[in-house]
Amino acid sequence: MPILVMKFGGTSVATLDRIRRAAKRVGREVANGYDVIVIVSAMAGETNKLVGFVEETSPLYDAREYDAVVSAGENVTAGLMALTLQEMDVPARSWQGWQVPLKTTSAHAAARIEEIPPANILKKFDEGMKVAVVAGFQGISPEGRITTLGRGGSDTTAVAFAAAFEAERCDIYTDVDGVYTTDPRITSKARKLDRIAFEEMLELASLGAKVLQTRSVELAMRYNVKLRVLSSFEEMSDDAGTLVCAEEDIVESNVVAGVAFSRDEAKMTLQGIEDRPGIAAAIFGPLAEAGVNVDMIVQNISDGGTTDMTFSCPVNEVKRAEKAMAEAKAAGLIDFAGLVADTDVCKVSIVGIGMRSHAGVAAKMFQTLRDEGINIKVITTSEIKVSVLVDRKYLELAVQALHDAFGLDKAA
Repeated sequence: MPILVMKFGGTSVATLDRIRRAAKRVGREVANGYDVIVIVSAMAGETNKLVGFVEETSPLYDAREYDAVVSAGENVTAGLMALTLQEMDVPARSWQGWQVPLKTTSAHAAARIEEIPPANILKKFDEGMKVAVVAGFQGISPEGRITTLGRGGSDTTAVAFAAAFEAERCDIYTDVDGVYTTDPRITSKARKLDRIAFEEMLELASLGAKVLQTRSVELAMRYNVKLRVLSSFEEMSDDAGTLVCAEEDIVESNVVAGVAFSRDEAKMTLQGIEDRPGIAAAIFGPLAEAGVNVDMIVQNISDGGTTDMTFSCPVNEVKRAEKAMAEAKAAGLIDFAGLVADTDVCKVSIVGIGMRSHAGVAAKMFQTLRDEGINIKVITTSEIKVSVLVDRKYLELAVQALHDAFGLDKAA
């Protein structure tokens, strides 16, 4: 039988009624002739509650016990979903990560999937089981301990299962009905995309769009797993949701697919640093060791042997970055005249595979922002994206203006 993977997020299984609604969708796919692997998240709010228990009990907690506690939410959902399906006369069984087994690294709270042997589940399918309900977000380490994959890990679990079992498709059910050209809360003109290329989705996810976890898109692109993002609260239809697929599966698309943004960014500038070979390594090595997630980097033209280095990072990592730079200076690794942090900026990006073959996209973006009186502080580009840092107060205006300028409210 063909295999379908269906993943239900926390809001989709937040109550018993919602679990029943999700189970009906699973039952419909079984009736359509599929063997189904269902990946479930914890019920909405449960993981946060469990994390709170751990932090209250032990502020400097053992990561192995943290994983043992926070993985419990998915186990509950998996059992309830299997029971619900059984009540519908659908042969179903719940599976925890170690039972599959989903083999991971030993990095507790941030483990990476290494292997998913399909034999155990396929054997049960051969014996008449129609649905395997798998607890997402969790696996087992080489030492035999429960591990978790980090926030959003159930998306990654679902895509990994689709790759391992060569599933026909992986459906991600969430509280939105697809991938939009931008956040509909920012502009009412945002349009749901029927299809989007893996590369575009990967850029949008990494730039602030929260529809899919970045690692799940990377995995889907690597193994060419067709992903469909759709709402668990909408009625089913053939054109429901957004299909994330290979570029060649898209007949026509706009030059720009979407506008992404990240509200909580900071711009940091090291002033008067020595312009010499190895200075970048001396700066960004300590930042990496301190766990600072650096994004955009710009170095000014040298003036008399010194230069300025500007980079962006999440605003909640500014203190960590300042401490890392102060320690590096004290250790004699670098010297600088000053460190200036601007914590009132945001990042706005345009993304589209059409940029590869169309000139003038960046110029049009800059012209649009100029016409709105928005000053650009930092610019970075790649083959299919252009990102800028601007004052945070202009975020909504910038997104709306760019959405209009590139005609994203209209299909190609």
